[in-house]
Amino acid sequence: MTARSNTAASRRRITPPVELRAEPRSLAQPGDDILQRLASVLESRRGADPDQSYVARLFGKGTDAILKKIGEEATETVMAAKDGQAAKIVSETADLWFHCLVMLAHFKLSPADVLAELARREGLSGLEEKAARTPTIKPAGSTGGNKPTKVNKLKVNPSKVNK
Repeated sequence: MTARSNTAASRRRITPPVELRAEPRSLAQPGDDILQRLASVLESRRGADPDQSYVARLFGKGTDAILKKIGEEATETVMAAKDGQAAKIVSETADLWFHCLVMLAHFKLSPADVLAELARREGLSGLEEKAARTPTIKPAGSTGGNKPTKVNKLKVNPSKVNK
């Protein structure tokens, strides 16, 4: 086998079971917006008793706890995808999306904000959109860092430029 065919042979095609292909009844209704309904429930948990509500407990623990949970769920989603089991992928993605909704609510944002950004990007080439962003550099000694710094424009003294 060539390296190319070996790579292609190692790829697994993921076909969801029949029950995952059909839309659940709760999502099939026109005008039904599960993301907005979840956002409303999450908002209602903001002042709830942390002993009675998982979401209230996350809100109470603050930003770092919410972000840590998103990181855990993202890792579990990646692992599920590596396993290639459709039901696991869907389940872990739902957990990840749910915790992202918790984060949005924590920062007083809504799914509509994300959907508006996706709508803004619709039809744009991903490569062109990325190229149009402000260039960033990593700080010296950084291995990827969380917060890249913006590139400062160089100030050039015209009298010292070789002509």
